[in-house]
Amino acid sequence: MQHSYDYAVIRVTPNLERGECINAGVILYCRTLRYLVAHTHLDEQRLAAIDASVDVATIRDQLALFAAIATGGTQSGPIGLLPHAERFHWLVAPRSTILAAGPVHCGVCTDPPDQALQLFHRLVK
Repeated sequence: MQHSYDYAVIRVTPNLERGECINAGVILYCRTLRYLVAHTHLDEQRLAAIDASVDVATIRDQLALFAAIATGGTQSGPIGLLPHAERFHWLVAPRSTILAAGPVHCGVCTDPPDQALQLFHRLVK
């Protein structure tokens, strides 16, 4: 069975004025299956090539929050208790911060968890 999904890439832009960024994660949401996931990976060498002074530990911690909020539950704070759709929209909301999701794209697949991993490996890894 085919399922539609929405996804966005999590970008790290250490110097907002320069606008240079690296992809550090993928958020995927499938409404019909109530499936939401965020896979993250920080390539510290690529990040250092853009801005060697960036606080890598803080960025790693913030990326972990994206994954925790996607998973949901009390350990991810009040936002983690929201329904899947609301958590997805919160995660992809436009921000002027170092970590932010890019534009939302859509697609159709038979296996959203596998599709999330494919997107992650193609766009981040």
